[in-house]
Amino acid sequence: MLYAIIGFDVANSGPLRSAARQAHLARLDALRDAGRLVLAGPYPAVDAEDPGEAGFEGSLVVAAFEDLTAARAWADADPYVEAGVYREVVVKPFKKVLP
Repeated sequence: MLYAIIGFDVANSGPLRSAARQAHLARLDALRDAGRLVLAGPYPAVDAEDPGEAGFEGSLVVAAFEDLTAARAWADADPYVEAGVYREVVVKPFKKVLP
């Protein structure tokens, strides 16, 4: 089943994101390579493709996991969690309808 993992950043998360970004992306690459990743990306803090100094406010990952427990465990082990980037992480079942 698919799950949406929504991370909400702490204030001024830019330096924390930068420090953990490579490890964070490596885990997403592993999901992609396993055919389990639907989409992933950050929420810009401003209405711009590149938010510059404004940075990001959070992230969304939609991926397949065995169950909610497995999705939560994967989310809890995210390098962004360990680095203190996220102030909160929500994991919810997700049903893809379109496209």
